[in-house]
Amino acid sequence: MNIKVKREVSVASEQLFKKTVLPSGIEVVTEYMPQVRSVAIGLWIGVGSRDEVEPINGMSHFIEHLLFKGTKTRSARDISEAFDTLGGELNAFTAKEYTCYYTRLLDEHVDTGIEILADMVQNPRFDKDDVLSEKKVILEEINLHEDSPDERIHDLFSSSLWTIHPLGKPILGHVETVGNFTLDDVVRFYKQEYIPNNLIVAAAGNIDHDKMVDLIKGHFKITSGERTVRKQFIPHIEKKIDVYTKATEQAHICLGTEAISSRDDRRFVLSIMDNILGGGMSSRLFQEIREKRGLAYSTYSYHSLYTETGFITTYVGTAPENTERVVRLIQEQIDDLVNDGITDQEVYRAKEHLKGQLVLGLESTGRRMTRLGKLEITRGEILSLDELVERIDAVTRDSVTDLARELFKPEKMVLTVIGPFELEKLAHLVA
Repeated sequence: MNIKVKREVSVASEQLFKKTVLPSGIEVVTEYMPQVRSVAIGLWIGVGSRDEVEPINGMSHFIEHLLFKGTKTRSARDISEAFDTLGGELNAFTAKEYTCYYTRLLDEHVDTGIEILADMVQNPRFDKDDVLSEKKVILEEINLHEDSPDERIHDLFSSSLWTIHPLGKPILGHVETVGNFTLDDVVRFYKQEYIPNNLIVAAAGNIDHDKMVDLIKGHFKITSGERTVRKQFIPHIEKKIDVYTKATEQAHICLGTEAISSRDDRRFVLSIMDNILGGGMSSRLFQEIREKRGLAYSTYSYHSLYTETGFITTYVGTAPENTERVVRLIQEQIDDLVNDGITDQEVYRAKEHLKGQLVLGLESTGRRMTRLGKLEITRGEILSLDELVERIDAVTRDSVTDLARELFKPEKMVLTVIGPFELEKLAHLVA
């Protein structure tokens, strides 16, 4: 068969990760879970909003939609009815660095599921009328997003943080870009990105690795295409504030800064720090802003990591008249992390919370497949559950404090707000 095995790692008796690279360039990575009767399969394409030039911002997400409109031999209804008959799930999502088409179904239906997925990805119909109709659908999706400030604020924070970096582009694109998409634009971008060297197949569940390799080899016939080298650079971040004036009932606030990349070993330290700051009901933000002062219903922090950089930010939705007070409270909590450090009890609680969420999440074939695919496509390391727990347990209080001091620098804090006021009212908050 002339199949090149790039890496094959057995990490524990109950877990088995295997990876094979086919001659075409397609990578197949699996995790065997003999205790279940289902299989989750994801086709991961290494393209997202960061790979789009400005005039076609939103194209990755647009193509994701179009691939559900039918193939050269199947209608959209045929695809839906097939998966309903299989008792399976079919869906997709687009991110900044990848697009994923996935299914979860009974192990006895894996062959059929892969055949249909392969047909969708390799033989899209790309009808001109579908392009026109789907533009309307996505423009409505963009409008819905624009009318949901608690969601939109996160895109605005990214664009404020990364003004000239491609990671700052919104995944959905803009009304102006999507509205101008043509069939030629779609076909050109598809042919450039949907190639074997840009495809990873991840599967988790009751599936034998060699069988999965044979199925992919049999159903994927595309054999050509060179992957476009993604441009990478570390963005320069400066202190700033962006206020988007809108007549909202609440002010929506994100205050954050750049973080480390997805390949940085300190990502486990970052997870602990994030959890302490705003990751749960016992976090500092939740206790101070919601429980103690009653200034918000929704308040939290989160982080996102990418190939060469990342970010960590806080979010609060509050009454407009409380905006300045809430921003000051967020700043105080961040300053306390940096200047006063954290307690051993906070570190212990954060570790146990993360381990619990990790174990509960990995009981799902879908979550395990997603972890495999995401790590492989971002060139991360695939760790067993025991190894993940060891990395979390290895985090120390000093390492969390050191990272907080490295990241939360006043000259690099970015504040983004949506609310019924002008920039001048809040400009002094980052002065």
